Amino acid sequence: MKRIGDLERKYVLEALDNEFRTSLNNIFNARLERKFAELFGVKYAIGFVNGTATLHTAIASLNVKSGEEVIVPPLTMSSPALSVLQNESVPVFADVDRETFNISPESIKTVISEKTKAIMPVALFGLSPDFDGIQNACGTKKIPIIEDNAECFLGTYKGKLVGTIGDFASFSFQASKHITTGEGGMLITNNEDLADRARRFSCLGYASVSSKKGKISRDDIQDPQYSRHVSIGFNYRMNEITAAVALGQLERAQELVNIRIAVAKLYQDAIEGFDAVIPQKNPEGCLNSYWTYVLCLKSNMPEKDWYAFRKVYLKNGGDPYYAAWKLSYFEPLFQTIIQKMPDIWQRYEKGMCPNAEYLQPRLIQLKTNYWDIEDAKYQAAALNKTLKEWGV
Repeated sequence: MKRIGDLERKYVLEALDNEFRTSLNNIFNARLERKFAELFGVKYAIGFVNGTATLHTAIASLNVKSGEEVIVPPLTMSSPALSVLQNESVPVFADVDRETFNISPESIKTVISEKTKAIMPVALFGLSPDFDGIQNACGTKKIPIIEDNAECFLGTYKGKLVGTIGDFASFSFQASKHITTGEGGMLITNNEDLADRARRFSCLGYASVSSKKGKISRDDIQDPQYSRHVSIGFNYRMNEITAAVALGQLERAQELVNIRIAVAKLYQDAIEGFDAVIPQKNPEGCLNSYWTYVLCLKSNMPEKDWYAFRKVYLKNGGDPYYAAWKLSYFEPLFQTIIQKMPDIWQRYEKGMCPNAEYLQPRLIQLKTNYWDIEDAKYQAAALNKTLKEWGV
């Protein structure tokens, strides 16, 4: 199968044939948003330039103010924390669960404060967070949830599609994601007021855009008395070429997700009977969409063994695998500039999130984006051979 197929090419050519004329320059965006909303069974979907702009928009649309707090996990790409900072708000880090690798509801309980205005759980590596646990951690506080689903597409939680549980859900179309346009993103919600705010925020605060209306009209801009900007906003809109590719990918989404699940099954079979590595736990009721297949290497010396295991895997024909990101609060930016900000009360020191700190140097991210299943079988065989040689 091809990752980018004839359908995407067909739609791109149609978009180019429209020559970006004003009257035709929102056709694919509108089609994409409508079909995306239909797929997830929500009322509103809004296309974005990328999957970080979506997070910034969601935070701003929830009226999170300067100095107020958003809870995020440290074990993920740093976009969640950076989007909070972009809003001049405060990222507060909660630890993760040692088995699922996702944000821990128990840790959330320990960091919730009167300043907490949102929680941004990440569906890490394709697995849904524990949404019931997160909501229970909030107790009687009605704290909005922003789902960061950059790594999860068509995954489920207790029969519900991931993306249909929070107040907002964000998706990324970056190059490595389940459906891709190179860059791009989508924000979905069932709340019309939030959708209106999000649309305006993504369109420079234009007065005449709304949850369903994605662009200002020719009549608007031909009126010398037209007042454009009614609120703060940025130019976060998705372009028509990107929307055309995304539409083609969306119509092929199930097959693009299914092949990743099939690849993950090959890895799962390959590690059967070995205890040197522990896979991400999939709780009952969760369908993992496997952005990557992730293993935790059992080691007391990960600073040595992670590299040694990788060396053996490469020798056996394995493709180079990925590490987990350095924990966000250990990144130089957070250790220096952010740590010194007046509203930051957490100390970014060893031991702040012990589970995340244990997991990060031991995680092995194996690719699932093999479009020829025979290539994936070869990788699974390399993994099996490596585990036999590792002998732990």
